[in-house]
Amino acid sequence: MPDIKHGIEIIRKNVQIAPQKSGVYRMIDKNNKVLYVGKAKNIKKRITNYTHFNRLPDHIKRMVSEVERMEFIIVENEAKALLMENDLIKKLEPKYNILLKDDKTFPHLMIDTQADFPALRKSRGSHKDKSKYFGPFASATAVNNVMDIIQKTFLLRSCRDSVFNNRERPCMLYQIKRCSAPCVGKISKETYHKTVNEVIDFLEGKNTDLKTQWSEQMQQASENMNYELAIVLRDKIKALSSIQSGYNVEYAEIISADAIAVAKHKGMVCIQVFFIRSGQNCGNLPYFPKQAENMDEEEILEGFLSTFYAEHEAPKEILISHNIENKDFLEEAIGAKINMYKKGNKAKLIERAQENAQASIERKLAETTAVEANLIEMQKYFNLPKIPQRIEVYDNSHNQGSYAVGAMIVATPDGFDKKSYRTFNIKYTDNTNDDFAMMKEVLIRRFERMSIENRPDIILLDGGLGQLHAVHEALIDYDLSGITIIAISKGPDRNAGKEFYHIKGQESFSLPYQSAIAFYMQNIRDEAHRFAIGTHRKKRAKSMFKSQIDEIEGIGSKRKKDLLNFFGSVEQIKGASLSDLMKVEGISKKIAEKIYKYFHI
Repeated sequence: MPDIKHGIEIIRKNVQIAPQKSGVYRMIDKNNKVLYVGKAKNIKKRITNYTHFNRLPDHIKRMVSEVERMEFIIVENEAKALLMENDLIKKLEPKYNILLKDDKTFPHLMIDTQADFPALRKSRGSHKDKSKYFGPFASATAVNNVMDIIQKTFLLRSCRDSVFNNRERPCMLYQIKRCSAPCVGKISKETYHKTVNEVIDFLEGKNTDLKTQWSEQMQQASENMNYELAIVLRDKIKALSSIQSGYNVEYAEIISADAIAVAKHKGMVCIQVFFIRSGQNCGNLPYFPKQAENMDEEEILEGFLSTFYAEHEAPKEILISHNIENKDFLEEAIGAKINMYKKGNKAKLIERAQENAQASIERKLAETTAVEANLIEMQKYFNLPKIPQRIEVYDNSHNQGSYAVGAMIVATPDGFDKKSYRTFNIKYTDNTNDDFAMMKEVLIRRFERMSIENRPDIILLDGGLGQLHAVHEALIDYDLSGITIIAISKGPDRNAGKEFYHIKGQESFSLPYQSAIAFYMQNIRDEAHRFAIGTHRKKRAKSMFKSQIDEIEGIGSKRKKDLLNFFGSVEQIKGASLSDLMKVEGISKKIAEKIYKYFHI
């Protein structure tokens, strides 16, 4: 271990000049690399803790021994400190911070309360408009389940505005009692808005007496011989009863909370997050942070809360499995209460999250073991100098030469690294029916930008000997040391599992039929094929839309978006009358005439 006394002395000198304000501090080593980024309500008090040698865990002692200097940034409050800490950790990836791979955008339910007849929709991304948002939900399945419940019970519309504005008769959802058909006046605006408010109360957990209210209204409707309304209310009561009977009583008292638990096992760490909203379980997700193996559960949990809630909106309460040191600071920064419970339903919920975290580790270990076993087999069969850590798989996709793209996926011992996937729009190849020329271009462009950090051990090509020779010829001026290039071609009768593998200087061969390593090689090849085709289809769809709309003079991105939102598709725009086109906000008579003439003359 480097000189711990020197590190402590550096920190003591910085304590003397450190501000007694909220902010972020950085610890930096002699090579000018950031070791750690931390936040504090009072920076001076926080860094003083690092000078108490005997109280420090071993990994913090190692960090302190490497410190050569420190830097401080003062911010207005705890929330700004949290955001700045998160930004710096993402940018610098310090070796002593927990690194959380979290690029998820969670789905929400959205109600546009400004509309005449608000729709219930799914939403991802930022929430900058005046609509009401509910969530988050851990998956599309979870949000679909709740949406299904609300459609059955409250009959809110879910269609696009363009469809709603152009309907002349009710759709199928009205026939199966999933919508009240406001599009054709089957429900008044006043009654519909009352229903919208009931949905909002339901999603926010504010109204627990809906069944009682509906029962009274049903009775009144019956007495007034308004049997149609009474039947509607009866069906709503039945739907709500079925929902409530399916509630887990453990969640019933929880209006808005995330339950977060940490588990450690065999050098692996998992953090499990449960989302509970309005007494409903909106799903759960596991996270596997990096650089957390040597930390205790309290430190891991605190680091996770900082990173996670700098990116995601916090609920009213966060339930945690372990106590954390800077609880007060985080509550201020996040804007939520953070609590531990020893008994009651909230304690049971945390216990369940803990069990799921442990189970997630077991599954991850099993998956990792299987991948590691396949990589060991790969080293043996392909005569590799070491177990591969980075495998890049390449494929091309085009439609008779049109919309040509190249694709690269990356496989590692941890599985597919989707953040490292890349696409290449074919720019320099004249004949895009020539797969060899396309692959040459893709590989040359990849090698021109290759760094030491992302240098692959294996390059796997979807193609035979011709593809292999073409790529070696294209890369003759590049350093291929330590990189094995493998081409994979279809076997007899294009039979999956009987593929041939080709390496320069070796005889072509097949892997044992239906062996684990054969399935693994097929899997990574198929992932590249899937990614290439998906990219090609997106490019083709974008080009088709652009060719039909963007060539019209006076149509920019905003008008194009407004047209599509109003009509729903390009086909609907093509078939629209002049008067219908003028109904779109921002489309004048002159512009409408240009659009109409473009498609009809």
